[in-house]
Amino acid sequence: MSLELIGLTPWMLLALLGAGSLLRWPRLRRYRCAQEGPRVSVIVPARNEAGNISACLGALMSSSYTNREIIVVDDRSTDGTGDIVRALEARSEESIRLVEGEEVPQGWCGKPWACWQGYRAASGGVLLFTDADTRHETELLARTLSALEEEQVDLLTVLPEQTLLTFWERSVMPHMLFMLGVRYRASLVNRTRNPLHVVANGQYIMMPRASYEAIGGHEALKREVVEDLRLAQRVVESGRRLFVVHAEEFMQTRMYRSLSGIVEGWSKNVAIGSRYSVGGALRPFVTWLIVAFLLVAWVFPPAVMITDLFAPVSDRLVLWSLGATILSLAFWMLVNLRMRVPPLYSLIYPVGAVVAAVIVTRSAMRGRRVTWKGRNYRM
Repeated sequence: MSLELIGLTPWMLLALLGAGSLLRWPRLRRYRCAQEGPRVSVIVPARNEAGNISACLGALMSSSYTNREIIVVDDRSTDGTGDIVRALEARSEESIRLVEGEEVPQGWCGKPWACWQGYRAASGGVLLFTDADTRHETELLARTLSALEEEQVDLLTVLPEQTLLTFWERSVMPHMLFMLGVRYRASLVNRTRNPLHVVANGQYIMMPRASYEAIGGHEALKREVVEDLRLAQRVVESGRRLFVVHAEEFMQTRMYRSLSGIVEGWSKNVAIGSRYSVGGALRPFVTWLIVAFLLVAWVFPPAVMITDLFAPVSDRLVLWSLGATILSLAFWMLVNLRMRVPPLYSLIYPVGAVVAAVIVTRSAMRGRRVTWKGRNYRM
């Protein structure tokens, strides 16, 4: 076997991994729609979500599961979010309830505090924490409640369809989401008892009230920026179970709409979250290993080919870089197919990799400082 072929082994494995990403399992659609059951308190923490909140609440109110209440915690918004919710509350026949968020206390981060206030106002035996930038189909709540009961778990979280519309969303977001998908495979998360291998998607977390209270709820996570990850880890640390399920047909979300939003949003938590996902001596270096992977896997091979256009490079290195680039293109075509991104975006995968590397570096360089939605924290 030639050295070039041996050198391409990692890219061959990545291409196979891309094909594997087309398998969506477990799937929410295999669960029935619950017609009756416990009261569900849907808690929506919202800070400056004027552009999202009406669509989110409209989707929640259309749910086929009617034994529910919708609690919106206006987390000191400055863009009129509270006014929009008040208008909807007045027309909703008590389906929606607005909680005016209090100032974030010392020692808390904003989202855990908003979630905790929502919990304190909730009356349901099941709690659902969901973000304002999500869109729910009518059957989502009924099916997740059925899955929660059928699987007999203490935390259920879903993986929605990520809506990617702009150039930067389609170029960068697949890299960030792919890294999460590789680290946290549903098949492993749903059976492991090691807290390092679990995660929850803060866009949709459902828990029985008793389980939430037993682990201390968001009060136990008050200083956490990656509160969803830490909530999942706390569930497993306490000997309880969680369940991750794909629900692209029933839920959509659009996390960011611009390059600045992508950079700021991921910079907030990617370094902290990556350190929480490993243990021991690897923890201080994990973010730099991610940066190295992004640059070596996706940028270096095409860079060699471009360099060869201007300065001679050895034939063997050019041959290797050509093979790695072709395999990378195949990989990103499969991933983009999975994420419903036009295939032509596969041609610029190195651009997305460079931006992703910058984001991870930026997040790591911030150290314990975190800035999000106009608030500054020191972790």
